[in-house]
Amino acid sequence: MTHPDELELVAANKSFGGWLKRYKHHSKVLGCEMIFAIYLPPAAEEQDVPLLWWLSGLTCTDENFMQKAGAHGTAAELGLAIVCPDTSPRGTDLPGEHDSYDFGSGAGFYVNATEAPWNRHYRMYDYVTEELPALVARHFPLNGQQSISGHSMGGHGALVCALKHPERYASVSAFAPIANPTQCPWGEKALGGYLGDDREAWEEWDACELIATGAPAPAEIKVDQGEADNFYQDGQLRPEALEAACKQAGVPLTLRMLPGYDHSYFFIASFIDDHLRYHAHHLRSG
Repeated sequence: MTHPDELELVAANKSFGGWLKRYKHHSKVLGCEMIFAIYLPPAAEEQDVPLLWWLSGLTCTDENFMQKAGAHGTAAELGLAIVCPDTSPRGTDLPGEHDSYDFGSGAGFYVNATEAPWNRHYRMYDYVTEELPALVARHFPLNGQQSISGHSMGGHGALVCALKHPERYASVSAFAPIANPTQCPWGEKALGGYLGDDREAWEEWDACELIATGAPAPAEIKVDQGEADNFYQDGQLRPEALEAACKQAGVPLTLRMLPGYDHSYFFIASFIDDHLRYHAHHLRSG
């Protein structure tokens, strides 16, 4: 087992003049060994660089975005580091943890569980907002400026993290986020399982509810949603609820509804450059 402040290099690949590296470490918060990925642009060899957090969706690991999104070239050009955490604790083998794709393993939902047995390990919010940021700050050439983005469950996570910590993130964006999890089947299953039956306790993990209660966003929220996304069509994502909440609260939102695009990484790869440039602009302005 690795020491909490030790990193074990798992893999390294040169990419667009920079480096994609995967590291293993022991998480005190989650009580298990975890792997994360970091892309360091060429500029990181000479100076500290800003950081974009990417939170992935259901069933994903750190590898999906790094291998499929096509982000390295523009990140290298912009001098932007990217960190991808995993999507849940690993190796805990809790009862029922691996029974379904949308709860437990690969489906941590970026919340702090309060229900047993999940509360012993499933504290992904603390992991991605406290423990892992402190770890990467100690080990890599980062200048302290941060933005956050994500996809689906990770889009939900990015929105919640940014709304809870607007002072920390220069900007936030999301691809097809689960924008209103208290009102969709995925969210009801995850929040009920991790947090219990008190639906009021769910609200602090719902971007729409946070916005409705006055949580400020760090900058204009940027969201892209494919109109051919079957999960959007099935009511899992609810961008219309996010749009209504932002309008009611006066929170700036750019919501692009994109005809023909689905929920896949083909969609993300088509528009990731827009998001990287959006974040780089706000990181420079900050």
